Amino acid sequence: MTKADDRLIVALDVPNVIQGLELVEKLGDSVSFYKIGLGMLTGGGLALANELKQEHGKRIFLDMKFFDIGATVEAAVRGIAQFDLDFLTVHGDPHVVRAAKEGAAGGNLKILAVTVLTSLDRGDLDASCYKDGDVQDIVVERATRALEAGADGVIASPQEAALIRALPVSNDRLIVTPGVRPAGAALGDQKRVMTPAQAVAAGVDHMVVGRPIHKADDPRAMAESIVREING
Repeated sequence: MTKADDRLIVALDVPNVIQGLELVEKLGDSVSFYKIGLGMLTGGGLALANELKQEHGKRIFLDMKFFDIGATVEAAVRGIAQFDLDFLTVHGDPHVVRAAKEGAAGGNLKILAVTVLTSLDRGDLDASCYKDGDVQDIVVERATRALEAGADGVIASPQEAALIRALPVSNDRLIVTPGVRPAGAALGDQKRVMTPAQAVAAGVDHMVVGRPIHKADDPRAMAESIVREING
């Protein structure tokens, strides 16, 4: 039996609490860290996050990607912080990061800043009126500004992890990556990907994996396989 490794965060990308708990039961003690995102927000996501944290001893990453005026972000994060969860995402704009850190003050909630979504490529950025330039350069610039604003870490694709890790401002900060796929797995909507072993070599602290696990015939076996790959 492979021991859980909290560098693997399993995304509970299922519609509701019932299916989320069913997946957690299947994975058992092979997984210690879960991500709950917007897709489950109306299906009881906050309640599930609290249950997994308080009753099952799991670590929880709440992926809300907050973006709003500073006062609103600060109030929203202060409300989340009372649940004693582990990670929360906000967009990496400096004013958002600073407000989120104010809201999280005094607790253990870590604020992770989104750089550029791993489902986006240069064409997507053009359509969204982003500045010209290479995607990696934009990610590194956004990561730098977010970390300088006080973010505890950043969300970026594994392809940019080594560049971010090389930044002086990234010392003791977290790099958390979606866009990780075991060899041979379908890419889905991810465009900038690496395998788990490649991601670890690039300096990633935690990797988020969803569909390759919850759509597997044997989710536990898949999770254990990824953990073995992480550990070389």
